[in-house]
Amino acid sequence: MKHKLVFFVACVAFWVLAPTVSRADPLPVKTVEFASEAVGRKMKYNIVLPAKYEQTKDRYPVLYLLHGYSSNYTAWARMEVPEHARAFDLIVVMPDVGNSWYVNWAKSDADQKNRWEDFIVKDLIGHVDANYRTIAKREGRAINGLSMGGYGGLMLGLKHPDLFCSCGSHSGAVAFAKSAGERLKDGKELPRPSREPSKTPDPRIEIEGFSSQADRTPKGTIFATAEDAAAYDPFQLVLKVPRDKLPHIYLDCGTEDRLLESNQAFLKLLMENKLPFTYAQSGGGHTAPYWSREVGHSMAVQYAIMQRNLAAARKAAEGERKEKD
Repeated sequence: MKHKLVFFVACVAFWVLAPTVSRADPLPVKTVEFASEAVGRKMKYNIVLPAKYEQTKDRYPVLYLLHGYSSNYTAWARMEVPEHARAFDLIVVMPDVGNSWYVNWAKSDADQKNRWEDFIVKDLIGHVDANYRTIAKREGRAINGLSMGGYGGLMLGLKHPDLFCSCGSHSGAVAFAKSAGERLKDGKELPRPSREPSKTPDPRIEIEGFSSQADRTPKGTIFATAEDAAAYDPFQLVLKVPRDKLPHIYLDCGTEDRLLESNQAFLKLLMENKLPFTYAQSGGGHTAPYWSREVGHSMAVQYAIMQRNLAAARKAAEGERKEKD
């Protein structure tokens, strides 16, 4: 009963505290192209800058929003992120990883380079920090995503707690690596797509050689062994991060979502181990209207977490200066 009450209060708090945003006044979205060594190709990301970015010399925290399977870097901008972002002084970065699941593949075929984890944590973050006035440290960096990107947000945040103070997931495929590891441990092959991916380019993407589903689906083996999968499994990663280094965990899922059960299983693990988190569960399915609504709530939570961490870092730095004086 106690946990149910906490969830209810958390959900009500989101509805009450979430900022009211003018739907007619989105922030501009800029598309950036850059070369990535990790994947051996030019890639793109969308970025939304704070309303006063050009009028100040301030540095800003960054939220990375990850897309889902079969989607791309343009998706979040169509789900009201530019509208929600106006309420916060932060940079929002929306990258593209194709259908890679945000991991470094165990084996790549056809001379491909599929180090997609490295693409995010090294190439992308490095490019953003080098070209924009970011707060380039853990306290000023959060990551989140939907579906495949929800898995990616949790996994990358827990695998790299030195980079992110907050990680999150909307409708996340949180048990992706866990299920893959169980199949491999039982000597079974990983499931393959039921049909060949389309070779028709999506005109919204406009990345050379990476605009059709066939191009965007890596060729090779994502996990060769159960150990490979375990290294990317949030159910295992969350128990390995020292408590004082653990990023804040945000999690939500719709009550009509097919992934609700696996999200509740991850939630149960957090509760059993008394790990801190924010959880929201409300009506909705695995659909854009649900994500368009919930991203405003998660953005408010993650922005608050970054501000709290930045304030703590400033206080600690002031204490160190006083001790030296």
